[in-house]
Amino acid sequence: MKAKIYGVFLLFEAFFMFLTSVVAFYYHYKFGETDVAAFLASTMVTGIFGFILLSAGRDRQDKQRGRVNLSNLTMKDSFIIVTMTWILFSIFGMLPLLMTGTITNITDAFFESISGFTTTGITVIKDIDNLSHGILFWRSMIQWLGGLGIIVLFLAIIPAINRSSNNVMLFSAEMSGIGVKKLHPKMMMTARRLWGIYIMLTLICAFFYYMGPMNFFDAVCHAMSTIATGGISTHNESFGYWNSPYLEYVGSFFMIISGVNFSLYYLLITGHFGEVAKNEELRWYLGIFVLCVALFVCLFYVAPDVHTVYTDVSAYPKDFESRFRTSLFYVSSVISSTSFQSSCHDFNAWGGLFMIPTLLIMLSGACAGSSSGGIKIIRVAICLKSVNNAIKKMLHPNAVFTVRMSKEVIMDDQLARVLNFLFFYLFLCIVSVIILILTGCDFDESIFNTITALSNMGPSIGRFAIGFDELSSVAKWFMSFLMLVGRLEIFTVLILFTPAFWKNK
Repeated sequence: MKAKIYGVFLLFEAFFMFLTSVVAFYYHYKFGETDVAAFLASTMVTGIFGFILLSAGRDRQDKQRGRVNLSNLTMKDSFIIVTMTWILFSIFGMLPLLMTGTITNITDAFFESISGFTTTGITVIKDIDNLSHGILFWRSMIQWLGGLGIIVLFLAIIPAINRSSNNVMLFSAEMSGIGVKKLHPKMMMTARRLWGIYIMLTLICAFFYYMGPMNFFDAVCHAMSTIATGGISTHNESFGYWNSPYLEYVGSFFMIISGVNFSLYYLLITGHFGEVAKNEELRWYLGIFVLCVALFVCLFYVAPDVHTVYTDVSAYPKDFESRFRTSLFYVSSVISSTSFQSSCHDFNAWGGLFMIPTLLIMLSGACAGSSSGGIKIIRVAICLKSVNNAIKKMLHPNAVFTVRMSKEVIMDDQLARVLNFLFFYLFLCIVSVIILILTGCDFDESIFNTITALSNMGPSIGRFAIGFDELSSVAKWFMSFLMLVGRLEIFTVLILFTPAFWKNK
């Protein structure tokens, strides 16, 4: 039964490969680029496997009724389907990279593919400027598909698979940040409206990029990467290629709104302005963002005078406007997990004072229900409120304190899920740093690489500041695993490794 579901997903992926083939054909006709055949071959291979799995998974009743009956699938099946679907997408998504010769080995191709689908945005490709338009479009497309995938995949597919259940267990750890009850009684309708919002934001973003110095192709590709908070660019220098303050301000705005819970846009469109205004996670998110921008502006003034911290003053923006713009773009890029680079982007040269704030922003991420990565602001807020209550409880042992978000009480089981998530997240970070050190990474490189992969962020330091081609094969496969675990909120993947999950009961 699961085979037909995988088949449907592969046919879905093949359709977008075909769209990319059309783009490749246009640039073959215009510039003589030669990757059309590779994209068509990738489309055929993916489509054939999709049809085979779809046919193999159809039982007798399905064939008689002419449709797919999914009512017998359980929530246990849902965890397997979701994880395997992301893996299959990444496996077949690497075919264009291999068939065009952009990447010549499976390890790098899978690493690049899963980095795209999970919207991590790290790459092993050195010379992006000389890639064909087809490959550039495909790299942006897979990020765009993965950006909303974690929301729509669970809201649209899982309830359709298991109609007997009203619970969306895979979202349980994200608390009220994704309150399914607030969206629409029918999850399929919610998913369609979220897709509509996602497409609308992409088109608006592309329009404003195109109004600047970007051409139409670059505007579309960067809009897809921006709204997906992936950060893959069509140029080695990313936004720095244009050296345009206009693009950096526009990019900052769209990166910030892409880090907002997408369900809030649904509520805005349906006229529920009060619910948006009282959303506490949004206020935390905007407050942290403003504070971080102010902090980085101050650091640009303070850091050159701190002689104990290595700094390269020539890498700093020169005046207040450029310092503000650089801070705005940089914080927007990191907190939303997009990780584009501005005209002044080398934070490795800014000095050690910038490292800790960067790591903290990478850990927290943006809002739950957005396409961004990280722990998510709502979990950070709940944890801080829980700590505050614990301190107050020590001072007032007989008092009763509750954790509230958006005036809603966080129940004990919900609080436990948040704390469990934080524990597993930090535990994975510690173990991953050790493993990456054993594969040949330095200590500081291992810390950044771990958080980059697990939080689906992008920035790194040292040898990996401009690319991950020097990473060992073992480290690439391990970081690919971390990217998948981080994108699917840890428990969705790790639960498959527990013996209890595989017991019949």
